[in-house]
Amino acid sequence: MPIHDWTRVTPGIYHHFHQKWIGIIADTLNAGLLPPEYYALAEQLAGDFGPDVLALQTFFGESGSDPGPAVEPAGGTIAVATRPPRARFVAQTEMASYTRRQNTIIVRHSGGDRVVALVEVVSPGNKASRNPFRTFVQKATSALDRGYHLLIADLFPPGERDPQGIHGAIWERIEDDSYHQPDDKPLTVVAYEAGPELKTAYVEPVAVGDELPEMPLFLWPGQYIKVPLEATYRQAWSSVPLRWQRVLEGQSPV
Repeated sequence: MPIHDWTRVTPGIYHHFHQKWIGIIADTLNAGLLPPEYYALAEQLAGDFGPDVLALQTFFGESGSDPGPAVEPAGGTIAVATRPPRARFVAQTEMASYTRRQNTIIVRHSGGDRVVALVEVVSPGNKASRNPFRTFVQKATSALDRGYHLLIADLFPPGERDPQGIHGAIWERIEDDSYHQPDDKPLTVVAYEAGPELKTAYVEPVAVGDELPEMPLFLWPGQYIKVPLEATYRQAWSSVPLRWQRVLEGQSPV
């Protein structure tokens, strides 16, 4: 199924789809995609990370030491060393940074219920004005700084606040402004591996009419699972009212 042009409908219509998609991704992760010692919940985070996340030790421990219970996945993940994720652009940075997160899927390890990864689907509200956008980018960079891996899907084209797309805005904050969004692929899906030293971005620019690629979701530095964005998008699409499906497909509404 091709990616639709969500700028054709109001934020409320996209919000309905967004909520369905987030829930379906979380369900898919919990239905055997994640190794058994991990689980995913769709959670709303207030402020920076919210009291629940702040109460947990970060992935690398507050002092950078081994936090204990969270151990490398025993199985069910893919090793970067043997099969690197395929992406059009790959970049790395050593980073000391900021950031936060909101309206996200949180992946936790059952040992201590600690956060290891976040999945975010960008909404129009994240880009609506300077403050929400700045907060979103700050949350993303702060998450990486804490050692949380990220997977972000942004189905909205660049605007004045992110002329090089959502990854360009994040990467400029943590490293430099070297990323340039391809003109013919203005939308972005990007996975970030938050290693203790290197932060690696796996970027797939996409466009309206493309199918969504499978993307890596890292659970441990060097270990990831593949998230079927296309299949989950299709499932969420079936919940969109027919009237608005027709609008999004360029047809007259019913």
